Amino acid sequence: MTAGVVQLGLQWALFTLVFFLYMLYYPIHLKSIESPDAPDTQLLHVKTPIMSPEWRLSIVLAWATAIHMAFITFTTFFLLLTVPTSPAPDVPLPEILARWATFLGVSSALLAAIQYAPQLIHTYKAKIVGALSIPMMCIQSPGAVLMVLSIALRPGTNWTSWITFAVSGVMQGSLLAMCIVFHFRQHRLGLDEFGNPLSGQREDVDTVVPGFLTTDEEDPRVVGVALVRAAPQSATGSDIRVPQGEEPTEATPLLGSGKEIARATSETAEHCDLSNELKPQASFTDSLPTRSDSFVPQIPSSVNILPDDSHASETNVDEKSLPVAARKRRYLVTILGAIAVAVVVLAIILPIYLVVIRNSGSSRTQLIPAPGPASGTSTSTTGRPSATPQVTVTSGGDGSVVTKEDGSTFTYVNKFGGFWVSDPDSPFESYAQPNSWTPPLNASWTWGKDRIHGVNLGGLFVLEPFISPALFQKYPGAVDEWTLSTLMRADTANGGINQLEDHYNTFITEEDIAQIAGAGLNWIRLPVPFWAIEVWPGEPFLEKTSWKYIERLFGWCRKYGIRIMLDLHTIPGSQNAYNHSGKSGKVNFLNGVMGIANAQRALEYIRVFTEFISQKQFKDLVPVFGIVNEALLSTIGRAQLTSFYLEAHTMIRNITGIGEGNGPYIAFHDGFQGLASWQNSFPGADRMILDVHPYITFDGGAHTDPVDTGMGAQAGGIYPQLACDRFGGLNNSRSTFGVTVAGEFSNGINDCGLFLRGVGSGDVTYGGNCADWENSVTWSDGTKAGLMKFAMASMDVLGDWFFWTWKIGNSTAGIVEAPLWSYQLGLMNGWIPVDPRTALGTCHSLGISNSDFSGTFQSWQTGGAGAGDIPASISSNFPWPPATISNAGPESQLPTYTPTGTVVALPPPTLTASATAKIDAGSGWFNTKDTGGAPTPVVGCKYPDAWDAINVALPTGCR
Repeated sequence: MTAGVVQLGLQWALFTLVFFLYMLYYPIHLKSIESPDAPDTQLLHVKTPIMSPEWRLSIVLAWATAIHMAFITFTTFFLLLTVPTSPAPDVPLPEILARWATFLGVSSALLAAIQYAPQLIHTYKAKIVGALSIPMMCIQSPGAVLMVLSIALRPGTNWTSWITFAVSGVMQGSLLAMCIVFHFRQHRLGLDEFGNPLSGQREDVDTVVPGFLTTDEEDPRVVGVALVRAAPQSATGSDIRVPQGEEPTEATPLLGSGKEIARATSETAEHCDLSNELKPQASFTDSLPTRSDSFVPQIPSSVNILPDDSHASETNVDEKSLPVAARKRRYLVTILGAIAVAVVVLAIILPIYLVVIRNSGSSRTQLIPAPGPASGTSTSTTGRPSATPQVTVTSGGDGSVVTKEDGSTFTYVNKFGGFWVSDPDSPFESYAQPNSWTPPLNASWTWGKDRIHGVNLGGLFVLEPFISPALFQKYPGAVDEWTLSTLMRADTANGGINQLEDHYNTFITEEDIAQIAGAGLNWIRLPVPFWAIEVWPGEPFLEKTSWKYIERLFGWCRKYGIRIMLDLHTIPGSQNAYNHSGKSGKVNFLNGVMGIANAQRALEYIRVFTEFISQKQFKDLVPVFGIVNEALLSTIGRAQLTSFYLEAHTMIRNITGIGEGNGPYIAFHDGFQGLASWQNSFPGADRMILDVHPYITFDGGAHTDPVDTGMGAQAGGIYPQLACDRFGGLNNSRSTFGVTVAGEFSNGINDCGLFLRGVGSGDVTYGGNCADWENSVTWSDGTKAGLMKFAMASMDVLGDWFFWTWKIGNSTAGIVEAPLWSYQLGLMNGWIPVDPRTALGTCHSLGISNSDFSGTFQSWQTGGAGAGDIPASISSNFPWPPATISNAGPESQLPTYTPTGTVVALPPPTLTASATAKIDAGSGWFNTKDTGGAPTPVVGCKYPDAWDAINVALPTGCR
């Protein structure tokens, strides 16, 4: 891009210099018209106060150029300074800048056409080359083709970037073709480029043009030939020159009358032998007034002067009568003309083919054979590592064709100005944007101004029965991932535990991420399990396997410009006893005998994830890290949970450093206690986010009120208003706590849905028939309209949100049986808005006004001044470890682990690139000074079951 800017800048500077010099050195004697004012017939140039038309036109154009330059310069810099731009050199601009760039491209193409049009017309009429340089145009015309191609082939280039050069190339090629034809025509007629007789032509011809008068400054041959050519057509002109004693008239500005010139021309033609050199038959000077400065123009014998009003033309000579040299010249003219036409065609056809036809929607693709063995990021048709990976360097916007790693393709649909970028030789470049209003990954995200419109990828790496029901239906008795994994391990005949890898590989694909970007969304919240790092003895989970698929997902999100909120969804011992914590039943995190030991493991896994995502390759991609999902505060205790969050904050900031740009924001859940309960909990903490999950689904209500209440303003019944009322506390929290987001919400207006309450659960509180809500095919248009209104009300009041979840898998019945929870299904079938921005103002339209937020956070809340300065009173009130553990007693008596174990770091991705590419994928560990050991069991201690240690005897020798 730099070279292109320099090239265009230099071209502009030189054209501007030429323009300046043209105005500065415009001939003084041509700035005003000349009038004869002499005592005799000698012509004298006397200036009048009237500007010549040419100089007047030059001044008008100069002012127009200056005004045009000032306007576009001001507008361009105004837009660049006020509209966030993409730092990527080869990708599309934000919408308003793209429109301005399109205007500039089209207008410059029109100006280029206007620039060349007069020259083309003049050259065609004069039929002489004049001062035009054929060699220069032979260089510039192909150069224009190369210039167009060099711009058009760059990734993300819009057609308006090269159309000006294409127009210029076409018109210059046309001018070149004319000049080549006229050059050989003049040569055949015995004239040079300016119409003068070529050297070697007879100069002793005494044929004269009657009545022609010249001054000493004029070359009579040049003027004479031009006059003889022009006389049959017109005898008038703009030069006022007459002999002394005659009155100038508009009809006779040059000599005598038009009739006399026509007669003289006719007589001249009669004395010309067109097949031989011109021989004088008689002198016309006998019948005309004589003057001392009269001249005899020497007209070559090949000139055919016609007595009618046509221009001088070629002699009609039979091809066979031409000498060999003349025939060769004619062949050469034909060849050069064909070349010029080819240049014109190439300037038009090639860019159109390369940019529009071949690349299908502005996609740019280059295939590179990948060296060496296959990697985890190149997949076969099943997504598994492929033995013959194919590397592509591509980018594109709406309508572009995406080639996946397995060679299959799909069409990218994005009506919001989003574009994708993928370069295997530079895989950590983050230029892509999901839409025009979201900054690219390598640009700053401004909290309070930029808004999160996101979805969860629930059920992908942390399985839930209602999201992947078919897997649980296959294994009766499976109620959570613990039991599912146990049953799968026993089923070796059907693939055993590796069936989970198939799920990781196929449940969410690259096309899903592309659809998320195309839906106007800009973030995902990605639940991940601790067993992506390791498992301990007795834990049945599939260890480490999910990590390579998590990294693959990272790559897809980077490709489409999607930011990630990483969420540690499972904690050793379970933080909430829900099936999505790994094992349902009991809370053993900061609760029970193994409460503190499980917290030690949790801190280690938070440490490992933090080290990975804080690396330069991932910090822009994963700017938020949710450290514990939905910790059940009512069981754990506020003091214990607050103490843990403060310790996690201290540990993370010791790894990343303090302040904006140093590691991720730290998100924690409100523990189902409400946002207001966390007000002022962590003053001075560096970049902490409060995460809330507002659902009406699980409030215990019957929710039988109708949602199908019409298609207009009344759509949705009570539910849109209910969302606006219940979820309206986020702006208050933003003002009092700091950054606050809704990490989960859904369209669930009731708790219907297969396995939503758990496998075999009879706790459904909906007062009607759930079958009505478990097959969306039966829903009326009014129902869909009501759900749409509820979704838009939720989005509006929440501000920054993640819908739970993007996708619900089919049950064994072949349908989605929890459709209220699938963003994808709602988007396709009309109960989720196509553009989430349209939700803005929904609550206001319902007459509900929630508190406003100024859009500006306190400096320390976003990593500015004061960040990390937590008052000593806060730290002393919530020490780590906490003094007591719920349902266990004093922490000092509980079993713990010793920090002497080997750290298990997450490995960097294995990437496929060209043989010459050097890629720094990182080491998986950001802070090399972080060398502490990992928790490991104390030798000799007989620990109780870490997942079932409530009200068990205390072991000894475990500290």
